[in-house]
Amino acid sequence: MLGVVVAVFLLLRLVPGDPAAMILGERATPESIAELRHRLGLDLPLWQQFADFAVQLVTRFDTGDSLVTGQPARELILATAPVSLGIVGLSVLFAILIAVPLALAAALGKDGWADHLVRILPAVGLGMPLFWIGLLLIIVFAVQLRWFPVGGVGSGPGEPLRSLILPALAVALGLAPPLIRSLRSQLLEVLDADFVTTLRAARIPERRVLGRHVLRAAALPTLTLLSVNAAYLIGGTLVVEKVFGIGGLGTLLFQSIGSRDFPVVQGVALFCAVLVVLVTTLAGVLATLLDPRLRTGGGR
Repeated sequence: MLGVVVAVFLLLRLVPGDPAAMILGERATPESIAELRHRLGLDLPLWQQFADFAVQLVTRFDTGDSLVTGQPARELILATAPVSLGIVGLSVLFAILIAVPLALAAALGKDGWADHLVRILPAVGLGMPLFWIGLLLIIVFAVQLRWFPVGGVGSGPGEPLRSLILPALAVALGLAPPLIRSLRSQLLEVLDADFVTTLRAARIPERRVLGRHVLRAAALPTLTLLSVNAAYLIGGTLVVEKVFGIGGLGTLLFQSIGSRDFPVVQGVALFCAVLVVLVTTLAGVLATLLDPRLRTGGGR
């Protein structure tokens, strides 16, 4: 977390040139540039700037006021974060619903037509840009079939959730291929394990063997891979929001970059970085629930 705070603090200071001059534009006078530098605290020693930044984070949970609207960056982020978090949550759900059945079908039918098809699909999916997947979904399901809105977030009953399905599906389709490959590989390894042979010999129903034992044993490396891809998941959400015209953190970030609103850019970057840390930590907690040996170090 400390590394995240330092990195976000350095965002503004690592920008080539004078950030104050960039914000005000080419016609800015030296007086106005000096005034903005003082307002942003850029005329202070670096250690004092970092101290002020850290104190502001601890006391106000904020990176400063927007240079465009004058509102605290915290308020702007909290107003748009629920939409982005909704897409992230649905994306994880969709990725799991896509990866588990396909990986299971491939592992149970090893070297069969289903296995070959499932092994080809992730390779194709990895080569598709996320924004292109979003555009395809819009063309098929929004324009032609009219099942979902083209963009934006509706306000009617059930409309907010309905508006987030296509963006979340686009992110999930980009996230699922590595999960499918990892889970298939782990399932094949677990299916050949001795304890699975013993369970089958004891005539335990196959559905119970797969659901309670095989999937649970194979899920741990895939869960770790999902946590590693947390940055892709959150970054992909920001990009997809722009494609679908959704007013979430992605829209706020791109608008703030375009207007050189650095306090808001820093706030969004910090929020997303903290979210990545939280997702990774949650994955670690779930891993200990799936494999109790990790609590005592027995799984090392």
